[in-house]
Amino acid sequence: MSARKAIITCAVTGSIHTPSMSPYLPVTAEEIAEAALGAVEAGAAIIHLHARNPKDGRPDQSPDAFRPILASIKRRSDCVINITTGGAPTMSLEERLKPCTVFKPEVASLNMGSMNFGLFEMLKRYKTLKHEWEHTLLDGSRDRVFRNTFKDIEFILTTCAENGTRFEVECYDIGHVYTLAHFVDRGLVKPPFFVQSVFGILGGIGAHPEDIAHMKRTADRLFGNDLHWSVLGGGKSQMEVAALAASMGGNVRVGLEDSLWDGPGRLAESNAHQVRRVRRIIEGLGREIATPAEARAMLELKGGDRVAF
Repeated sequence: MSARKAIITCAVTGSIHTPSMSPYLPVTAEEIAEAALGAVEAGAAIIHLHARNPKDGRPDQSPDAFRPILASIKRRSDCVINITTGGAPTMSLEERLKPCTVFKPEVASLNMGSMNFGLFEMLKRYKTLKHEWEHTLLDGSRDRVFRNTFKDIEFILTTCAENGTRFEVECYDIGHVYTLAHFVDRGLVKPPFFVQSVFGILGGIGAHPEDIAHMKRTADRLFGNDLHWSVLGGGKSQMEVAALAASMGGNVRVGLEDSLWDGPGRLAESNAHQVRRVRRIIEGLGREIATPAEARAMLELKGGDRVAF
């Protein structure tokens, strides 16, 4: 089924883009939940979830910020909810992990290494920002490392193990794929492996077709039939990366966390719009999109009835 079916993940808000960049970026709990439900209706099987402060839009990793979003989505949809452990680069490990320990989701994201995460180039495009924290987040990335050491990753894996949470393993470079293989060899990550290859982030691998092919070849060689390979392209590379990966049998992630755009100089008006676009690409290739139930079966998830929300 996995070769024919494509899982669409939608990352509806994230922590990279800021409210000044787009009026369509969901900020409040209600906006984030509605964006998620629209994406599911459009064809997303998995929602990758961050939360924000409703007053100024800054990333908020407190369980109280996630609780109303989770409740609203679960009440109205059977989608798979994937809670971030990445949070924002300014947060501590304990802060980033807290929502997963409280809510015990089916899936959580896990960055497979520390890295430079350069957001400062965005300041060239956005001269005026509404909130001081936006400038601090962007400009501060010149001298900030997103930290996920071997010890940090082991802590996340072992903390979530007893909850039955599986991981969307985010690999921003080839070394991250080998780090995953290290934890697989130690028995801390069990198959099947849901590997999200991330392209086009300053500090990680580029978005050239050869970069995409190299990541897939490496993951295929290391994980074989246990691999469910997915991609996301940052910014303007979003749909190009998705189209290339879909043509190679991969799964895809879209959403306003990864790109605010719907073409050169044109803002995407919703997460659902991006999902519909990538769905057309997938179906145009003769493939089908996976339902939430099919995604659960492919990834061997514990089920929505075994979460704590």
